[in-house]
Amino acid sequence: MTQVTSAEIAQFRSQLADYPDALISLDVIEDCEGDLEDAAMVLAIRVGQQPDIANSVWLDSLAKKCRAVICQEEFRNDLVNGNFSGMMGHLAATKLCPALLVTPVLMYVFQQGVNKFCEPMDRVS
Repeated sequence: MTQVTSAEIAQFRSQLADYPDALISLDVIEDCEGDLEDAAMVLAIRVGQQPDIANSVWLDSLAKKCRAVICQEEFRNDLVNGNFSGMMGHLAATKLCPALLVTPVLMYVFQQGVNKFCEPMDRVS
């Protein structure tokens, strides 16, 4: 289970105030008491997806699907430093995952450690 604190939710809320989908996602994460996997499942169902694997595996799989975009050099340093706004807009625009799921994906990556998450991409380049 990947757990985020109310302070982390507040940090995301202040940075992503211009993104209505992010605010909806943060409300769901809060309702799920910071459990990112549970919140991601709720949001996935809202956007018409029917995840058929365990919550933690599904969110990890979704994040990995977005890895090439998340680990781009121009955004990576911002993510490492806890600045999410640029990546929020960029990832939502790619349509790799529904806009309501971008926030839990970014929070998941941040919790895992951006550099650790991006390691497989570093080995490829």
